[in-house]
Amino acid sequence: MSTEKKKSDSGSASAPPALPAPLKDLKIKYTKIFINNEWHDSVSGKTFPVINPATGEKICDVSEGDKEDVDKAVKAARKAFELGSRWRTMDASERGRLLNKLADLIERDRLLLATMESINGGKLFPNSYMMDLGGCINTLRYCAGWADKIQGRTIPMDGNYFTFTRHEPIGVCGQIIPWNFPLVMFIWKIAPALCCGNTVVIKPAEQTPLTALHMGSLIIEAGFPPGVVNIVPGYGPTAGAAIAHHMDVDKVAFTGSTEVGKKIKEAAGKSNLKRVTLELGGKSPIIVFADADLDNAVEFAHIGVFYHQGQCCIAGSRLFVEEKIYDEFVRRCVEKAKKKTLGDPLVSGIHQGPQIDQEQYGKILELIESGKKEGAKLECGGGPWGEKGFFIQPTVFSNVTDDMRIAKEEIFGPVQQIMKFKTVEEVIKRANNTQYGLAAGVFTKDLDKALMFTAALQAGVVWVNCYSALSAQGPFGGFKMSGNGREMGEYGLQEYTEVKTVAIKIPQKNS
Repeated sequence: MSTEKKKSDSGSASAPPALPAPLKDLKIKYTKIFINNEWHDSVSGKTFPVINPATGEKICDVSEGDKEDVDKAVKAARKAFELGSRWRTMDASERGRLLNKLADLIERDRLLLATMESINGGKLFPNSYMMDLGGCINTLRYCAGWADKIQGRTIPMDGNYFTFTRHEPIGVCGQIIPWNFPLVMFIWKIAPALCCGNTVVIKPAEQTPLTALHMGSLIIEAGFPPGVVNIVPGYGPTAGAAIAHHMDVDKVAFTGSTEVGKKIKEAAGKSNLKRVTLELGGKSPIIVFADADLDNAVEFAHIGVFYHQGQCCIAGSRLFVEEKIYDEFVRRCVEKAKKKTLGDPLVSGIHQGPQIDQEQYGKILELIESGKKEGAKLECGGGPWGEKGFFIQPTVFSNVTDDMRIAKEEIFGPVQQIMKFKTVEEVIKRANNTQYGLAAGVFTKDLDKALMFTAALQAGVVWVNCYSALSAQGPFGGFKMSGNGREMGEYGLQEYTEVKTVAIKIPQKNS
C-alpha cells in the first residue's frame, strides 16, 4: 500500500492543505481493546509496550488481545450481522453516509493522527500528514460513493424463469494489517468491507496499534452501530492466529509477509474454508532503458526504494539499468542517497527516519553485510546511524548479480541494488525470475517497448515512467507469491461480496 505506497494518494481533489507543525506533547487516550463500541481490558489482563522507533523509548502500554478477546469480538460482529439487525436493515446509502462522516472526522483529527503515526511508526511527518491521511480520506469517500451502487444482474435463463443475481455481504471479516502503513491499511481494509455491508474484526500490528485504536473513538462518533467494527491489538501468533482459525469468521484479509500469508491460508483451509485475500511480499523490478528521461528515472528509482526507509511492499529493490547508461545512473543514485538527512521524523528538513524496531534493524544490517561479503560494490552507507533509535544509513550497492541475497530477498530497508543489463529479452527473463510479483516499473520513451513490458512483466501493478502511483480507484495486489485477490477499486469491492443467483418460476417469459 503504499507507497504502501505511497499506498495512498495525496490530499483531497482540490489543492492539498498547508503543512502544519506536528502536535507537541501528544497524549495517547485509547489503549484498550475496542469491542461493541466499548473499551475493554484484555481477558488475560496483559498489556504490551509500544515503542517510539526514533528513540527506542516506550510510548505507552496497550491491552494485549488473545484468543478469548478475538472470540468476544467475533461474537459482537456476528450479532451486528444478524438478519434484522440495525446494520443489516440499514439503507446502502446510509452506509455511504457513515463512511463519509468517518472521512470528515479524520479530516478534523488529521493533525493528531499524523503526529501519532509519525511517533509510533517513525514516519516523516509531511508524508503522514499529506500522503497517508490524504489517502485515508480519499479511500473512505471513494468507498462511500460505491455503497448504493453494488448491483446484481438479470439473466436470460432458459425456460420460464425470472433470474437475477444479488451481491450480498460475506459476513464477519477478520482483517490483519501491517506496521508500515498502519492507518492507510486500516482504512484500506475496513472501507470496502463496510461499504458492502460486512462487519469487521481487525488486528493492528503490535508495533503500531495507536492510530487504529484512535479510530475506534471515531467509529463511535460517526454513528456506526455497535459490533460493526471491532479492534483487537495483539500479536500475530496469538490474536492473528485466532482470527485466521476462527470458525465464525467468514473471510480473512491480510497484508504482510509471504511467510505469514501462507500460514493464514493454511489456517483458513483447516478451519472453515473462509475466503482469503492476501497482499504479501515483493522484490519489485525497476527497468531503466538508455532512452529514458534520466532525471525522472533516477528520482523515481530513489523514491521507489527509499520511501519510508524502504519499508514498503512495493519497494523497487531490483534496479536493472541498461549497460550504456549504467555508470552515470549509479553516480546519480549515489549522489542522491548521500544528500539524505537522517533524524527525528517530526523535525522539518529530515529525509529519512528510523526502521520500525530492533528486529527489522538487525535483519537489514545482516543483509547489507551479506551484500559486502558476496562481492557487491558498496557505493555509500552500509551501517547504522546515530546514538539512539533504529536508524540505518541510506545504502547503495552497484555490481549486484542476480544470485546475491540482496537481489533475491525482501530487505524492507533503505538499500538500493543496481544491476546491469544488455538486451530486452535478457531483462524480461531476469525481472520475472523471482517468487514475487507485486509491482514493477519501466522507464523508456519508446511507447511500443513500454507496452510490451506492461504485458511481459509478471506483476499486479506495472508503472511506466513513474513509480508508486496508487489511488483508491485502482486495484492493487500481486501475482505469484505476492498474494491473492485485489484491494481497492471496483475489483477490491468484489472481494467483500458473495454472488447469489435467484431463479423464480413464472407462467410465461416474454423475450
